[in-house]
Amino acid sequence: MLINFLFAAIKAGTPLLFGTTGEIMTQRTGNLNLGVEGIMFMGAFMGFFVGYHTNSLPLALLAAFAIGLFASLIYAFLTVTLLANQNVTGLTLTIFGTGFAKFFGEIMISNTSDGSPKLSTELMNTLSEKPIPVLSEIPVVGKLLFSHNPIVYLSVLVAIICSIYLMKTKAGLNMRAVGENPAAADAAGINVTLVKYIHILIGGGICALGGAYLSLINGGGVWNNSSVVNGQGWISVALVIFASWSPLKAILGSLLFGIFSVLQFYVPKNVIHIPNAFYIMLPFLITTIVLVFTSMRKTKEGAQPASCGINYFREER
Repeated sequence: MLINFLFAAIKAGTPLLFGTTGEIMTQRTGNLNLGVEGIMFMGAFMGFFVGYHTNSLPLALLAAFAIGLFASLIYAFLTVTLLANQNVTGLTLTIFGTGFAKFFGEIMISNTSDGSPKLSTELMNTLSEKPIPVLSEIPVVGKLLFSHNPIVYLSVLVAIICSIYLMKTKAGLNMRAVGENPAAADAAGINVTLVKYIHILIGGGICALGGAYLSLINGGGVWNNSSVVNGQGWISVALVIFASWSPLKAILGSLLFGIFSVLQFYVPKNVIHIPNAFYIMLPFLITTIVLVFTSMRKTKEGAQPASCGINYFREER
């Protein structure tokens, strides 16, 4: 039961890993995007819609990534070019993204004969667990790490690539420099606006992949217009702080929050009598606790980028 519990926790943490990694890429440039929930909702719809009509997982993921780029482009234009308030813009993007997905979701529902869009058996087979030969046969570890669906592997790969990019490449160094001190980076010849645009867009695309996972995997192949994302975007924003702006630490953080998400299905009801509402609340309660304790941390190591949330106006440097 413990192995099955951890296996389910990894699956539940996958959309959080996408959302957290994407938001880390955005915040590392000095922009706080509170629109992750809306971006994930848009990715959820677009991924399901394209998967429903094409029966292709790669096309579904590409479509989700593209809609994430579009949503992030709106945010980047407003905050980087027009210098709009980042908090307000992000919250507005959440409202817009949620409304966008629900509006077009209703249209998709109305265009199906039974009012319940369902993915094809072919696509569902593609989304099923794919044990890696030999590795999946290793006792305990094989089941936990090498027996997942393709998107789980993709989420970990994206987090590792983003970590290497951030810490081991010149472009990643420029990105971190912009996030810490855009005026100094500008003086050093770095195109601050271009760096911000590129990484905000990439971050949004990654977040949208988390939404696609929720609609394609967690939805069981059926579109749910009301509770697809269900607060996962907000938890992802908090996980950025928990992970100290590190994609590698986000892997562990998403696993931890995945454990809280599936806990209600593995606690014996006849032994511990706890209302289901408590388990539903638990991830958000832990999120609040994480925010309180991390806000008390005074160390510079793993701290928020210095310019995060502050718009850069070149003429003021």
